[in-house]
Amino acid sequence: MAAPRSILMFSGKRKSGKDYITERLRDSLGEDTCAILRLSGPLKQQFARERGLDFERLLDASDYKEMYRADMICWGEEKRSLDPGFFCRLIVEGVMQPVWIISDSRRRSDVDWFLAAFGDVTQTVRVVASQETRRCRGWIYTPEVDDAESECGLDTGVAFDWIITNDKDEVSLDEQLHKLKAFILSRLTLPV
Repeated sequence: MAAPRSILMFSGKRKSGKDYITERLRDSLGEDTCAILRLSGPLKQQFARERGLDFERLLDASDYKEMYRADMICWGEEKRSLDPGFFCRLIVEGVMQPVWIISDSRRRSDVDWFLAAFGDVTQTVRVVASQETRRCRGWIYTPEVDDAESECGLDTGVAFDWIITNDKDEVSLDEQLHKLKAFILSRLTLPV
């Protein structure tokens, strides 16, 4: 693992567009420069292994994933209660790119772990979208999912370094991503 020059921890509600934004940012920076790390990846992999489920289908935005979401949340909480940094350590193993994007920060323990481990190179980014926009993207309020810590854990207690509004205005989104990219690039030119 190479020491990162910039870590961006993205959070936001379901269907706010976190994956869309993080993939656009990674594509803009290039895969040699930027890695997208998903805390849910190792969680879903182990959950699928223990339950005999299709890991690849748990990774996409399908109904299959939604059928197991509540159980996955409970299982992941049990793992985190034993070791809050368990999934964080797994996703950074072997990463060589200087920019890390954590695309699915959901809990204060995730943010705290990265801040403790990497300090000032860590920035928090909140993606927001109106409920109307999220509904257009397929969001339906689901009890025990939308009111769980995995959705609400960062609603309070975090002073976000960046807020990205991702409603239906592509021009505004482009401007916001341009500013964030400029910030990231300024971090890459800092002396080592």
